[in-house]
Amino acid sequence: MSNLALGCTLIFVAVTIVASMWQKLGLEKEVIIGTIRSAVQLLLVGYVLQFVFNTENKAWLVLIICLMLTVASWNAGQRGRGLRGIRWRIAAALTVTEVLTMGLLLGLSIIEPTPQYIIPMSGITIGSAMVVAGLFVNNMKREVQASGGEIEALLALGASTRQAIHTSLKRSVRSSMIPTIDGMKTVGLVQLPGMMTGMIVAGANPVEAVRYQVLIMFALVSSAALTSILLSLLSHRLWFTEDDRLRSIS
Repeated sequence: MSNLALGCTLIFVAVTIVASMWQKLGLEKEVIIGTIRSAVQLLLVGYVLQFVFNTENKAWLVLIICLMLTVASWNAGQRGRGLRGIRWRIAAALTVTEVLTMGLLLGLSIIEPTPQYIIPMSGITIGSAMVVAGLFVNNMKREVQASGGEIEALLALGASTRQAIHTSLKRSVRSSMIPTIDGMKTVGLVQLPGMMTGMIVAGANPVEAVRYQVLIMFALVSSAALTSILLSLLSHRLWFTEDDRLRSIS
């Protein structure tokens, strides 16, 4: 893609800004900031990846993955304001998901043990897990608020905190996984995923592109399940005080 063609893509941003001004949505500043940040961040990542791909130092690979995990944990943790310790629990869930997913992909020789494969796959896995973690925390907030009376009644009847909140946890796990599962059901029919589209545009064989996309979809549903279940196990005590009363969280 030429620089002129890349510059022309700003037309889409201009359309968004004009639409926001027309409908008085007040999103102009956010759109401009998002446009600048995304462009700068992607350009920096491009140069960093070019450097990492050309070096044989594995420390850079580990550093990039750790940075991905840190940013993803912080971002998903924003959904859990008021829950002390939620960020490190999210970080633990994301880390375990990444280690298990990459361990299987590399251990079974599904992908090659090179930065060109590990970094993109890690980014996809961690990004998806981050979204699932954020959805889980959001859903739990709504569930606890809606089912507070039921949870407190179960506690009064002698149920443990885990037993009292089990139904809310189960609903939140299911809800956080719905986008991933729905994506699997409609992939290829409603949408052509990014990696598959990128490979086809780059000139790859469509069948080979589909094979990689199948790999990604299967890995994503596994990472979604692992992340949501692990987070439910690690975080259920956060919704209660030290004396086992339901915590009030806005």
